[in-house]
Amino acid sequence: MRVGVPREIKTEEYRVALTPEGAGVLTGAGHEVVVERGAGAGAGFEDAAYRAAGARIGSVAEAWGSELVLKVKEPQPVECGYLRGQLVFTYFHLAAAPRELLEALLVSGTVAIAYETLEDREGRLPLLAPMSGVAGNMATLMGAYYLARFNGGRGTLPAEVLGVGYGKVLIVGDGVVARHAAQRACAMGAEVVMAGLDPRRGDDLKARYPDGFRFVRSSAATLSEEIVDADLVVGAVLIRGARTPRLITEAMVESMAPGAVIVDVSIDQGGCVETSRPTTHADPVFTVHDVIHYCVTNMPGAYPRTSTIALTRATLPYALALAEKGLDAVREDPGLAKAVNTYRGWITCRPVAEFWGMLERYRPLESLLSEAS
Repeated sequence: MRVGVPREIKTEEYRVALTPEGAGVLTGAGHEVVVERGAGAGAGFEDAAYRAAGARIGSVAEAWGSELVLKVKEPQPVECGYLRGQLVFTYFHLAAAPRELLEALLVSGTVAIAYETLEDREGRLPLLAPMSGVAGNMATLMGAYYLARFNGGRGTLPAEVLGVGYGKVLIVGDGVVARHAAQRACAMGAEVVMAGLDPRRGDDLKARYPDGFRFVRSSAATLSEEIVDADLVVGAVLIRGARTPRLITEAMVESMAPGAVIVDVSIDQGGCVETSRPTTHADPVFTVHDVIHYCVTNMPGAYPRTSTIALTRATLPYALALAEKGLDAVREDPGLAKAVNTYRGWITCRPVAEFWGMLERYRPLESLLSEAS
């Protein structure tokens, strides 16, 4: 199969969907790999490295003209013209993306295979996990940076100084983002409160950080109580395939101290804070009720080399399966089938169809695949 790797064009997005090593695995298996010229430069992977791995360097049209297209972020508006029914494997987040993207996928008959809804045999999200880990670490670090007085923050450093801990970090969620954010904040020496639904996930952190960590059951009442004196709030809520619920209300934000910081990692799927709106690395923050909001939709793009290597390690086995077997790979792997969000003009992810009020365009993937057999 011909596999294309376009250059990412989202603002300040430097990641690329495939490392040269990953390209070598695909070409070694007999597949043609076309990498758009300069696609890997932002992550430190030059065209020569892809050529050495057996890939061909081509134009944007050649990369998009492949049977299987590997990307990092959802197709941007100017890229939708390249959609013509191929398999596109990337982060889509269709419940939070513009409706026009979903419509373009349906009109073109594109098979949209979303990293964020792919499941492994244990029901985990293996392609969301590596970027969630990067974003979780970043959330604490970016939060601490914007708490600095010269950034308009309240001037509190969430860290230990000479044996004394300072600052309170409230983390809303208990998944991969939340755990990485909590680990970083605990290691720095801050007081850390995780508001989640699964106390077992908090037990592991409590065992490692007994003095500075608390787990509380997430509820409106609990969040209202804990947020008042929080210096940093990390939004780390995930609903698979659906838009994130707004668990932190504007009234809660208004109750925070001036100069406190919110890092809403959930913004990729709509955000879990009522006052959040998407931002970019070029213009990352804004202020509401004197609270600084950091809501960058592609946070791991700030560290493109680490992110690209980690992402390729996770996606490569699935990309190889798709290149080897095409849609038969989806038929054989129920977890990969859950990644298919659109198929030949139909929405196949029910939460996406429900969010956009397009249930008439929804059909289960199994029935569509059986008809195509």
